[in-house]
Amino acid sequence: MISQKSLLQGILAIVAGMVLSGVGFAARAESTETARGTAADGAPAPATAKSTEPPSTPTAAPATAASSGSGDASGGIYIKVGEAKVKKSLIALPAFQFQGQAGQTPQFKEVGAELFNTVLNDLEMSAYFEFISQKAFLEDAAKVGLKPAPGDPNGFKYENWKQIGAEFLIRGAFKISKEKAEVEFQAYLYHVPQAKQILHKEYVGQSKDVRRIGHTFANDIVKALTGKPGNFLSRIVVGSDRAGNSWREIYIMDWDARNPRKVSDHKSIVLSPAWSPDSKTIVYTAYAYHSKAKTRNADLFSYELSTGKRFLLSSRPGINSGACYDTDGKSIYLTISQGGNPDIFKMGEDGTNLTRITNGPIGAMNVEPSVSPDGRMLAFSSDRSGQPMIYTMKSDGSSVKRMTFAGKYNASPGWSPDGKKLVFAGWDKSHFDIFIMNADGTGLERLTTANKKNGKPANNEDPTFSVDGRQVLFVSDRSGSKQVFIINVDGTNERRLTSDSFNYYKPKWSREVE
Repeated sequence: MISQKSLLQGILAIVAGMVLSGVGFAARAESTETARGTAADGAPAPATAKSTEPPSTPTAAPATAASSGSGDASGGIYIKVGEAKVKKSLIALPAFQFQGQAGQTPQFKEVGAELFNTVLNDLEMSAYFEFISQKAFLEDAAKVGLKPAPGDPNGFKYENWKQIGAEFLIRGAFKISKEKAEVEFQAYLYHVPQAKQILHKEYVGQSKDVRRIGHTFANDIVKALTGKPGNFLSRIVVGSDRAGNSWREIYIMDWDARNPRKVSDHKSIVLSPAWSPDSKTIVYTAYAYHSKAKTRNADLFSYELSTGKRFLLSSRPGINSGACYDTDGKSIYLTISQGGNPDIFKMGEDGTNLTRITNGPIGAMNVEPSVSPDGRMLAFSSDRSGQPMIYTMKSDGSSVKRMTFAGKYNASPGWSPDGKKLVFAGWDKSHFDIFIMNADGTGLERLTTANKKNGKPANNEDPTFSVDGRQVLFVSDRSGSKQVFIINVDGTNERRLTSDSFNYYKPKWSREVE
């Protein structure tokens, strides 16, 4: 087992040996009815799993005989999500109709498939729904209108959807403006048992933004049914070796790991990114070259997404890493070694007003601070007991409490958005797994378990909660390289998001949903 000290010292040694001198869209019309509820979420399949078929032939899960999971819609609550496990509601998602001339817009199949698959994947990974197979449909959705009969003489019939057990029905149609390269998407959501329209919106955007249109519609569905938005417009920031040359740079990608964009170019080892509370800025550590000293140092930087500007926040000798923003966005907690043992400090968002939070014990390391949602507490990792364990303390460094006692190495703690849970990576029987527990240290549960291709246990590390706290993002080396995965907080619905040969490190889910 490698100690945390040895690991950090090893990274420093490696680096010392290196030689280096939103386009938006408009949503027209509001939902015809609003809904109130208590939670929401979602996560799609990996890019390679996306269907490339035209929207007339999407895939869906088989239908089941009984419906369960949706409420009686009293008070506008259609899906009750307060329980630990939410039963899935049966939903029908027919192909979206194309309202235009195929000869004038030959890309309609590609646009329609992207739009359909984005909505399908988002809702599928939300774990709220079970999709009825299109083979079970009793009417051809391509031949009937988006609105119900008899109001629309050519409309669909609620009875046809009731007979197959559908609780919710989605209808949609799109057209493409050749002159503006613009997509217009009309979308409806119906509650079948009550023969009731829940949502109707029109979305308009450029063809290149069709995935964003799909994410927004999926968000609106979840909000209409539960009262809170989904995660589908949130993003992930992560370190990766995608740039090659043994470098690690920082990337931002959609929440389903699509559309990765490199935002650092240090040509070095760059790691431990974190979002500001408003998701407009990230902080990260880069082993930057100091020409005067002719050496590299683990410096802390910030990066503004809107301007592309980068700022050096801390270049104190030694480690300046593991940063996280305070809840107000005006301060940053981080680990600084300054030539000695790493301790946790607090400083202004511009790098000034440095204040020490931890001080030993002598020889101990205090690293990886994570701020509770209310800003009152910090979770962190420390080897003060002899082995790295998870601790909590007040944000001023007082009232330190040890939270974990099992395993040999516990690291990377993170708070759930409601402050009731902590997630972390724990070393157990020769590998790391993701664990979750109550904020007071009780109720410890293992979330992950997986094997590599050779049958040996895989490492699952670097957990981070979703915006609503229903899912956890993490990295796993089960495929041979470190890939990004997602899992529900009850250990179900685990899915792989990235599907390539690169490695990913310490992902962080943005807190702000656009």
